[in-house]
Amino acid sequence: MVKRLLNCFASDFEQMTAEELKASIAASEGRTVLSENVCGGTVAGDVTNSEVARAFGADLILLNGLDVYQPFIAGLPETEEPIKTLKKMVGRPVGVNLEPVDTDAEMAEDVLEIAEGRKCTEDTLKKANELGFDFICLTGNPGTGVTNKEIQTAVGLAKQHFNGLIIAGKMHGAGVKEPVVDLEAIEVFLNQGADIILLPAAGTVPGLSQREVAEAVKLIKQHGALSLSAIGTSQESADPATIRDIALMNKMAGVDIQHIGDAGYGGVAPYTNILELSRAIRGDRHTIHMIAGSNWR
Repeated sequence: MVKRLLNCFASDFEQMTAEELKASIAASEGRTVLSENVCGGTVAGDVTNSEVARAFGADLILLNGLDVYQPFIAGLPETEEPIKTLKKMVGRPVGVNLEPVDTDAEMAEDVLEIAEGRKCTEDTLKKANELGFDFICLTGNPGTGVTNKEIQTAVGLAKQHFNGLIIAGKMHGAGVKEPVVDLEAIEVFLNQGADIILLPAAGTVPGLSQREVAEAVKLIKQHGALSLSAIGTSQESADPATIRDIALMNKMAGVDIQHIGDAGYGGVAPYTNILELSRAIRGDRHTIHMIAGSNWR
């Protein structure tokens, strides 16, 4: 048995295996917050974006734009072990985006070239292990040309070369002309071994309804996996009322983890919106527990 994430402290996360973390999230019944933040900037000078996100309610930290061959996190003290140091500072599981780029993708916009250390390959997966990441997210930033087909391939590769949890899916089109939510693609991700399926949050991608998200969540649960709804359309920098509405819609759809993206000043969502998301899906009691608990516990 594991503690539900709502009751965990930093010492609990340090001891968890990947499967125990997955079970801990599931036991929290839709009350887990994930903050994606850009690692190359800061909103608070010499404090990392991850620390800001953790301080206002994030339970899981996802680094965007990190090159695993040259890992740099703005605001982090000088260290030879940046990810392990960051994990000690935030007292939370930390993950990274690795992007399964499809060079043959039919694009709807100009292609954005990214560094090799941000792409999903056998070598970058091994490097993510070496750095100490707890999970990886196989998805695409705008214009990178990530396709569902390449995500499927990447999940299989990750099962062979990465020890942590595997998140797979798209939060928006990533510049590609294809459906963002595809139940057949999701089923392949699941059969390949994905632990968590990423979906756009209802209310973010045009035409994606709460009902469709709920249908996808039902399929994901049938496979024993977790679901994650993502605010990845810059709405993370909207007013708190918008965040609250999105949070409640996706909680009603049954998602396990609610993601809030990095499109705020400095590369992290406004701290007020991270806090609003946390309060909306779990109330002040659990929010205060998670933000006030010392990393010494």
